Amino acid sequence: MEHAPLHPSGPGLQRTRSTSTGFGRLRVVPWQGDPYVALLGPRPSGRGPSTGDILRCLTTLGPLGVVRAVTPALYPEDTRPFLQAGFQLHERLHLLAYPLLDPPKQAESTRLGFRSGVKIRAGRPWHREAVVEVDRSAFEPFWQFDREALNEARRATPTHRFRVAIQDGDVTGYAVTGRAGHRGYLQRLAVSPTAEGQGIGTALVHDCLRWLHRRGAKTAMVNTQERNVRAYQLYRHLGFEPQAEGLVVLRWDRPG
Repeated sequence: MEHAPLHPSGPGLQRTRSTSTGFGRLRVVPWQGDPYVALLGPRPSGRGPSTGDILRCLTTLGPLGVVRAVTPALYPEDTRPFLQAGFQLHERLHLLAYPLLDPPKQAESTRLGFRSGVKIRAGRPWHREAVVEVDRSAFEPFWQFDREALNEARRATPTHRFRVAIQDGDVTGYAVTGRAGHRGYLQRLAVSPTAEGQGIGTALVHDCLRWLHRRGAKTAMVNTQERNVRAYQLYRHLGFEPQAEGLVVLRWDRPG
C-alpha cells in the first residue's frame, strides 16, 4: 500500500493526538510515521467503538488532511462498525496460538546459534536504528516499522520484552513480545534476509516463549500474513496451532 496516494492538504495527524480522549473509544495515531495515514482502532480496554464513533473520527480527521485510515489486526466480530463506516478488507492474517503449559524447551538451533557466534541480547536504545533497517529488509512497505511504530509495538501491552540477535557485531534479527494478564503476544519478529536459515528466528521465538512462561502467561499468540508462507511454517514447526478464525486488516480511503 502506498502512503497517501491522493493529494493531502492540512497539518496532518500528529503523534500527540494518540493520547487525546476526543475520539472516545478509538485510538488514533499516524500509520508508520505518515501524518496523512491514520491507524484507527479500538482502545486496548473498554467497549469497542460504534459506527458513529468511527464516522465522527473520520470527519475530525478530514481538516487535518488525512486521506487514508487503516485498522490494526481485528477479530472478525470486531469489524462490523468499521465496515458499516465504509472500511473495506485490506488483508487477511493467520492467527496462531501456543499453549504455555510447560516451560518451552531450549531449541537446538539456539545452542548452535551461540556456538556459531549468534547471541540473543536485550535490545537497547542504540540498537533501534539497526532494528528498523532489519525490519525494512524483512517486510514489504505496508508492514514496515519506523522508530515510532517500533515504540508503539513495545507500548501495546502492560509489559514487554525487546530482544535482538547479534552476529559479528551486527543486528541480524529482533523480537518484541508483550504480556497482558495470562495472554502473551509475539508482537514482532524479523530476521534479515541475509541471515535466514541460521535458526535466528527459532532462537528468538523460544526466547520469547520462555520469558512468557516465567511471567505466568498461559497462551502465546502470533499473527502473520496469509501469503507469508515462511513465517507461517516456522510458527507451525515450533508448535503454534492455527485458530479457526483469523484476523483482518481493514482500510478506508477518503473519497475524491
